[in-house]
Amino acid sequence: MDYIQQAYKGLHEWWRYLLGSIIVFIAWQIIGAIPLMIFLGIEVAKGASLSALSSIPDMVALLGSNLFLFLMLVSFAVGLIGVIFTSKVLHKQSFKDLTTTRQKIDWGRFWFIFILWGVFSSGMVLVDYYLSPEDYVFNFDAKKFAILATIAILLLPLQTSFEEYFFRGYLMQGFGVVFKNRWLPLIITSVGFGLLHIFNPEVDTLGYSIMIFYIGTGFVLGIMTLMDEGLELALGFHAANNLFTALLVTADWTALQTDSILRDISDPTQTSLAEIAVPVLVIYPVLLFILSKKYGWTNWKDKLFGDVAPPPKEDYKILD
Repeated sequence: MDYIQQAYKGLHEWWRYLLGSIIVFIAWQIIGAIPLMIFLGIEVAKGASLSALSSIPDMVALLGSNLFLFLMLVSFAVGLIGVIFTSKVLHKQSFKDLTTTRQKIDWGRFWFIFILWGVFSSGMVLVDYYLSPEDYVFNFDAKKFAILATIAILLLPLQTSFEEYFFRGYLMQGFGVVFKNRWLPLIITSVGFGLLHIFNPEVDTLGYSIMIFYIGTGFVLGIMTLMDEGLELALGFHAANNLFTALLVTADWTALQTDSILRDISDPTQTSLAEIAVPVLVIYPVLLFILSKKYGWTNWKDKLFGDVAPPPKEDYKILD
């Protein structure tokens, strides 16, 4: 039984996925946002202008980067609870079946790609710092960094896990059983993941060309999930990408503004289309090649473009 077919172990009518998506959205964007709204409301009551609530950089300036990061990540943590609740209650699906086809979650896969991508991405930042030191300022403040590290280590993996469990897990399986194929869920969830970032400050600064990176990242995570028959690699990659970035480097024009070690002060408007496309067209394919060799991926055409059919009745039980 492949990853998408895991959905057949539970209740999988289309309306359950529609209702479940609404529940997750409410948990994530409404209930999860209450703490942030309370703190912003307190600042407005103290005399802060409503215009200070219009953008992420303005809210960071109002609350401080660590407090804003904490409150923002809380919403994703609540969203993750919403995904797990919906899967368990509405679909009668186990957490393991939402995660992987293996007998148990393979944390070895998670840690392999977490370390691999963490070392690579950090190395790229340090190389760029060495080659272009004028583009960075040393931003390290021991007290603020200690608070950042605590928040990031505890909550950032919950943020990335929410996005993986919702897009590559819940929606990938849902669209798979609805459309009875793999390629359409891959496209929808990858584009949807990219569009999730369309209101990030980076888009205002770099233009819509940055969507190539976001959507391309969605595709590579979706390919990992379908080829590896589970979320472990996508979870590890995403957690490493956000955690190491948050701790190592920040910039005034990004969504993830932190008290990191370095601050990028280069002119983002000078970023070329080639620089945006290189990770998607060069680095990601190399990463997929490495993973395919390590984990013995085969039958790419069927796993990425094949049909999804209910498994034999003896392999699963549809709950009444």
